[in-house]
Amino acid sequence: MDEPEAALSPSRQLAFLKILHDLTGDGDSQFIIATHSPILMGYPNSVILNFDDGRIDEVDYEMTDHYQITKYFLENRDRLLSDLLKKD
Repeated sequence: MDEPEAALSPSRQLAFLKILHDLTGDGDSQFIIATHSPILMGYPNSVILNFDDGRIDEVDYEMTDHYQITKYFLENRDRLLSDLLKKD
């Protein structure tokens, strides 16, 4: 699947995780998903592959750029927006 989150709100992404869980529960199914969503990447026991810099590397969830940027934004929203939007 290619970026299924593009049409899904965060709550629908969570519902999608439940669907994935139900479909993979018997061990007969697996999915390859290209995503930028920290919600979808957070699926338990998923293998996350990073395709940056011309290499393919497995990466821990908490080490993905998307997780780190989202976490930083949520924890430092005012500061980040102030720095980002200040006039030069």
